[in-house]
Amino acid sequence: MSVVIIGGGQAGLQVADSLRSGGYQDGITVIAEEPGLPYQRPPLSKDYLAPEGNPAPLPLRAASFFADKEITLRSGVRAAAVDRTARTVTLSGGEQVGYRHLVFATGTANRALTCPGADLPGVHLLRTLPDAEALHSALAAARRVVVVGAGFIGLEVAAAARARGCEVTVLEFAPSPMGRALSPAMGTWFAGAHARAGIRLRFNEGIASFEPGMDGRVGWAVSTTGSRYRADLVVAGIGVVPNDALAAAAGLETGNGIVVDASLRTSDPSVLAVGDCASFPSVHAGTRIRVESVQNATDQGRHAARSILGPAEPYTDLPWFWSNQGSLRLQIAGLSAPGDRTVFSGDPESGKFSVLCFRNERLAAVESVNSPGEHLGARKLLAAGISPALEEAAAPGFSLKALARQAVAASSSA
Repeated sequence: MSVVIIGGGQAGLQVADSLRSGGYQDGITVIAEEPGLPYQRPPLSKDYLAPEGNPAPLPLRAASFFADKEITLRSGVRAAAVDRTARTVTLSGGEQVGYRHLVFATGTANRALTCPGADLPGVHLLRTLPDAEALHSALAAARRVVVVGAGFIGLEVAAAARARGCEVTVLEFAPSPMGRALSPAMGTWFAGAHARAGIRLRFNEGIASFEPGMDGRVGWAVSTTGSRYRADLVVAGIGVVPNDALAAAAGLETGNGIVVDASLRTSDPSVLAVGDCASFPSVHAGTRIRVESVQNATDQGRHAARSILGPAEPYTDLPWFWSNQGSLRLQIAGLSAPGDRTVFSGDPESGKFSVLCFRNERLAAVESVNSPGEHLGARKLLAAGISPALEEAAAPGFSLKALARQAVAASSSA
């Protein structure tokens, strides 16, 4: 009997790696539905789509890793069913693999467009390496691009298309960009920055349908307001849904993901879930959430391994995120929420600044643009539970980086 991990992304491979690093001696099997070596997904909407980008996969681990660590990688194989009584996973070819502990690291799937014309040639989704290769090639010939959705993926694609000289229109049903992740203050700033770069942003305007052009490919995008936009290429970035159907079919509790406790165990103690597919109790949000980030995937992978190896403390790692949108590097530490009080640190006009979000008089999140030092300082402070006063943060010359350095020095001398 061994550990079986369903999913070959960041979270799944981190579980396997951390188990071996932690001294686990029994078998480890990773079931990865995509063929080949598991690869990094973040570059697919960033580096790969730039004019000089090369859509070649960046492996999460070298091929030698699996042999050296004695980890069995079953790539190009789908987990079809889980029998929790027999503790087996049935693969798509009918083979059964037994487990002592099972880990769901099944990630998410793109939310599909369902409007008329969504199946026209020229309408793209972006999730996998083949998606990125197709989009990279299509952008080389595109002139008018419509992006549906102003989240991270949508705006990363929009910035890449604009850098190639395309006319770009972004349709967003919400009133601001990246509304689930950003404070209103930072959302307003990003809307202005992309508009100044020549991207047309249409808020409170979703997609109603697509119409073909003379060549049978997509030619027009029709919005919910009735406006029509010329398009020879469309990219949909309208969010994702957790891959929890297999867990639900196995009788595990689900609800916006696979429900886990603070140790990342499901309603079956021998089964865990990690990464984008896991709904967990967050001490930072004060409620149950699901987080889609590389940080959360890797940190939960490490924590799940500790839970398998022995009793583990509750998962409390600080969430943080990043997004590269053209020349704009957005980094977020913590989780903002509606009603947070915000102050600016630095000069927004310079394109290098942070927005500090306060909740109940304490720092809850920091959103930084082109300020990696401030972002790292914010992560250290938030992880340590150290908060400046709002008035201190609003004062000219305030620096999160400097405050974090002082805090580290104080703790070292204590």
